[in-house]
Amino acid sequence: MTARLDVVTSKLLPFNLPERRKVWVMGRLIGFVRMIRPVNCLMMGFAVLVGASLVGADAGSSMVASRLMLGFITAFTLTGASMAINDYYDREIDKINEPSHPIPSGLVTPSESIILAVLLTGVGLTTALLTNPSCLAVAVAAWVIMVLYNTRGKRTGLPGNTLVSACVAIPFIYGSLLAGGELKVTSIIFAGLAFLSNTGREVTKGIVDVPGDKAKNVRTVAVSYGERAAAYVAALFYMAAVLLSGVPVMLGLVSFWFIPPVIVADVGFAASSAWLIYEPTRRNAKRVKNLVLLWMMLGLVAFFLGG
Repeated sequence: MTARLDVVTSKLLPFNLPERRKVWVMGRLIGFVRMIRPVNCLMMGFAVLVGASLVGADAGSSMVASRLMLGFITAFTLTGASMAINDYYDREIDKINEPSHPIPSGLVTPSESIILAVLLTGVGLTTALLTNPSCLAVAVAAWVIMVLYNTRGKRTGLPGNTLVSACVAIPFIYGSLLAGGELKVTSIIFAGLAFLSNTGREVTKGIVDVPGDKAKNVRTVAVSYGERAAAYVAALFYMAAVLLSGVPVMLGLVSFWFIPPVIVADVGFAASSAWLIYEPTRRNAKRVKNLVLLWMMLGLVAFFLGG
């Protein structure tokens, strides 16, 4: 019987090893993709296009079209770099909060996350340099804010949340500068909307991450004042974004097509706020956090159509 098993094993082994290696390689690739949070990267790239549309960028022009492509790549890669750096510094916290993340799950090593961040940063700053000097300056400033948050700001709680939100708001400014236009009121308002809604989402994420944050002395609103207080603070930011979303309409800065999607997004923010306050648990906060990302994406669509 043993001899028969040895024969079978010897026949299968040459085929098993390549298959196992293929699975291992695919798992690693999936780990790198998950690490950069492609949905977040795409949103930031799209935000640059929205920012350009707000100043009337002519995508039909070959020069503007190339700048739009470069701007999208800059936002995408720098966001991915920030996510990789974040996972490196959060690797001990993620062992508690998110053990399935690439580093704690073993799909990506800490040193590989830094290499990935360096490569993405190099691509992002190069494409910014190829766009124009103003864009390079903004890209460098955004990168500095990202690194400051990941290395020091995260532990400060709400101030750190605002650093993240500043990076989310910057693409609208970047898009305006990319198109060679002046910074307009519309761009500032839309940057403000992104800042407020994302700050609410960051506070909500603090509720999800309480176990790990408490163990590592990260002073989020949820850790410092409790989950319910954090739910109210998050809802305050969400509702402030809802109120601000009406300003472009009242000032006549957007077309009619801004209104339908932004109404849906506003209703979503309001419902998510109520749901979070009603049930400020870790499980529910995770659901709300994901829903808010959907409302933010819908808001981006509204900005694009309205611009």
